[in-house]
Amino acid sequence: MAETTNMAGASKAANEAQEAMKKQIAELRREITKINRTLSDRAEEAQGWYDSAAERASRAAQQLRSQAHTVTETVQQNPGTISSAMMLGGVLGVLLGIVIAKSSEPERRWF
Repeated sequence: MAETTNMAGASKAANEAQEAMKKQIAELRREITKINRTLSDRAEEAQGWYDSAAERASRAAQQLRSQAHTVTETVQQNPGTISSAMMLGGVLGVLLGIVIAKSSEPERRWF
C-alpha cells in the first residue's frame, strides 16, 4: 500500500511538473510571437527608411548628372574662356601661396 501511495504521489508530481512545463512553453510561445511582431514592425520601418534614402540618393545622382552635363556643354562651347579662367585661378593661387609663405617665414638661424 505504501508503494501505491508513493506511485500516486510520484504520478501527481509528474503531472504537476508536466502542467508547469506546458504553462512555461505557452508563455515562451507568446513571448516569441511578441518578438516576431516587433521584428516585423522594425523591418517594415527600416524598409521605409531604406526606400526613402534610395529615392533621395537617386534624385541627387540625377541632379549631379544634369549639372555635370551643363558644365560639360559650357566648357565645350567656350574653351578659351574656361582655359583663361583656369590660368587666372592658378596664377592667383600661386601669388596667394607666396604671400602666405613670406608672411610666416621663420628666422633663418640654423646654429
